[in-house]
Amino acid sequence: MHGQFIWYELTTPDVDAAKKFYPRFTGWGTQPFDNDYTMWTTDGVPIGGLFQLSDEMRQQGVPPNWMPYVESNDVDNTVAKATSLGAQLLHGPEDIPGAGRIAVLQDPQGAAFGVYKSTSGMSGWDGTASVGRFSWHELMTTDRVAAFEFYRALFGWEKNGEMDMGGGEMYSMYGHGQNMYGGMFNATGDMAGMRPFWLVYINVKDVGKAVAAATKAGGAVHRPQMDIPGGSIAILGDPQGAGFALHHVSAQAPAALPAAKPTAKKVAKALKGAANSLVRAAKKVTRKVATATKKAEKKVAKKVAKTAKSATKHTAKVATKKTPKKPARAATRSKTTARTASKTPTKRPSKTASKNASKSRSKSASKARPNARKKTKTARKSGATRRR
Repeated sequence: MHGQFIWYELTTPDVDAAKKFYPRFTGWGTQPFDNDYTMWTTDGVPIGGLFQLSDEMRQQGVPPNWMPYVESNDVDNTVAKATSLGAQLLHGPEDIPGAGRIAVLQDPQGAAFGVYKSTSGMSGWDGTASVGRFSWHELMTTDRVAAFEFYRALFGWEKNGEMDMGGGEMYSMYGHGQNMYGGMFNATGDMAGMRPFWLVYINVKDVGKAVAAATKAGGAVHRPQMDIPGGSIAILGDPQGAGFALHHVSAQAPAALPAAKPTAKKVAKALKGAANSLVRAAKKVTRKVATATKKAEKKVAKKVAKTAKSATKHTAKVATKKTPKKPARAATRSKTTARTASKTPTKRPSKTASKNASKSRSKSASKARPNARKKTKTARKSGATRRR
């Protein structure tokens, strides 16, 4: 149905780690879609996906995050209407073979969200709590009134409750009719100036047990478990820094977060503090990743420089090696031959002897030429090695 939340996407710097982390407390499975995208499943049904946070996204300041998609009857029309209302198109519209058509937008206040029309018969969430699915969608923004009007125009959302957060700040709840989908509130105080974002709540059997499993697997608690009328919630961050929340519904209680006044301020205060913690954690992770990348680059550069230096030294050693003193030995042999020849009585050679001597000298000369060529080549190689 147009305007219902239908898909949830995790962007993370470590896909393999995320695949191991979330199933520990959600019961989710995973299913590959292609080489770059993996789907989350509950009871074998795809409900979301995850993919790698790219270097380009990191450089643009995009932290690890969860992003919700809202069902659209016509993605192109929704995109056209959204941009006419001040939204920015970030990606698409694009057809996903065998899945549907999508687009990613940034609302006028700066929060990213997706729109999706399924061609596989997938339906959106109608507001009924179901374990393994998402059960609340919360927008922290700079102008909740303007944000609500934007989404109302796009998806027909209705305001179905408000609660006072203190100091005149209100928490607005929205949905279709009596079915609540989530809430919206303004970033104030320490949160002022933070980029608006969506926080999604995962419905689990028991928040306490889920928090224990998540922290044991490396998750961080940004807001401890808190009981609310009708259930319990907690806000966490995964090991890579993406924020998310957990929610369980008490028996025979409505799925939506109630607006009871005594609890409303407590809930609102917790949500404000949690949002602040989530943004700080995301920024911290982004800085850590950037620092680790720089360190890795420096390490590689040092290694390359060290290798190059070692290679240069090796070449220099080879170039400075002394060549064998074969010519000296040859000279020694010549001196010995000369001494021997000087001791031998000189006889006048006969004609036959002269001819033989002439032939012998001719043969010796022809044999000497190849040796001379070899020595010349050796000398050239030696010279070239020295130049290096």
